[in-house]
Amino acid sequence: MAKLKAPPLSLLEKYRGRDTKTLYSTTVTVTGGDANHGRASGVARSDDGNLDLHLRLPEELGGPGGGTNPEQLFAAGYAACFHGALNLLAARDGIPIHDCSVEVQVDFNRDPMDGLFVLSAHTRIRLPGVERAIAEKLVRNTERFCPYAKMARQGITNIVELISADETGQR
Repeated sequence: MAKLKAPPLSLLEKYRGRDTKTLYSTTVTVTGGDANHGRASGVARSDDGNLDLHLRLPEELGGPGGGTNPEQLFAAGYAACFHGALNLLAARDGIPIHDCSVEVQVDFNRDPMDGLFVLSAHTRIRLPGVERAIAEKLVRNTERFCPYAKMARQGITNIVELISADETGQR
């Protein structure tokens, strides 16, 4: 088996174009499971089969627990992306950040604006052995560079489309 390696520093090169340029795309489909409710008993599968897991409503929200939930998946994606961006920027700048960690806490909250729900995230970065001023600059730059951090700050392009509403699959 080939040794795993980090992404190339060429990902740091700036793109100059009018429209977004897709570098990678994936699709995850959630089905309802036993309760016919994705959050309560769903199954999440990626188009390439690498993600295949059971979703369960956490006990704190009245569910049985025993599986993952959307907040955990979002926290994992956010932490992995931030960690990757942090490592790329540190490598570019020649800053060794061995044993660094990124922890993301995602809270599922009641929204005082509309009475419904809203997410919040708290990101904690540990950079042992890195001088504080250098670490702060690296984290600030990573926050500007990381797509998840940008999404949390600026929002995301989101298109919601109903493909079919009947069993025949007609639009």
